[in-house]
Amino acid sequence: MAQRNDAMRDHAALIVHGPDQHGLVSAITSLISRNDGNIVTLDQYSDDPEGGTFFQRVLFHRDGLTAAMPDIEKDLADTLGPLKMSWTLTDQSVPKRMAVLASTSDHCLLELLWRHRRGQLPVTIPMVISNHTNVAEDVRSFGIPFVHVHSQGPDKSEAEQKILQLLTGNVDFVVLARYMQIISPDFLDKVGVPIINIHHSFLPAFIGAAPYRKAKERGVKLIGATSHYVTKDLDEGPIIEQDIARVNHAMTAADLQARGAYVERAVLSRAVQWHAEDRVIRHGNHTIVFD
Repeated sequence: MAQRNDAMRDHAALIVHGPDQHGLVSAITSLISRNDGNIVTLDQYSDDPEGGTFFQRVLFHRDGLTAAMPDIEKDLADTLGPLKMSWTLTDQSVPKRMAVLASTSDHCLLELLWRHRRGQLPVTIPMVISNHTNVAEDVRSFGIPFVHVHSQGPDKSEAEQKILQLLTGNVDFVVLARYMQIISPDFLDKVGVPIINIHHSFLPAFIGAAPYRKAKERGVKLIGATSHYVTKDLDEGPIIEQDIARVNHAMTAADLQARGAYVERAVLSRAVQWHAEDRVIRHGNHTIVFD
């Protein structure tokens, strides 16, 4: 079991979404109150109060939360089930287990490991998996297990099978920290946990190799990055976070790439933190993020 986060002991996050209707907020807050919970924060959004979809995140404190969870969950099922609302309840003192997949670029990987060591990401990291070995010593210096899974050529099935064996039952979500391998639909079907990716925001304008060189040649004035959930549609999954930085004519392609790496690190870290804190609700091909 993951090590408990004492700062969040006896805190739960309740995520609710479904058809908007009268009395929802009252029903949810009353439920928390009658289960001896004290609301710490409450965020909500409706895309249309007349027949739209309602989204809510409630963080609450309840002494003896672990023992009370089954009763709270039963009350949620009895109360929200007839209202056709979906919900999840998570103990915020138990960090999610996050595996990281990386390749040769280390800026996003090291940012996540550094933030984790500083206590800024509420996760545990059971492993880092890479198809190269150049980041191995850096990863191990953080006390994180490093696993090399060779992957080369058009057939990735053997490598993906090895990665699945490592991940299955051991992680709650996966982060692609500039993992430069295409994930197959079969892998996505079998992995069973969310996957978060990061890419430069030039897509689809500058697809393929050397995107920053292509951007320099085009004379762009903005560069950026996008973090999103991975789906079978490459780089088209629900977006979690985006950001940009201004650039100018005097900057070289290397300058653009360096500034882009800074944006990528920040965007991926925020997306990972929000996911780990249960702040993201997926709805179709977009997200509601209570940041």
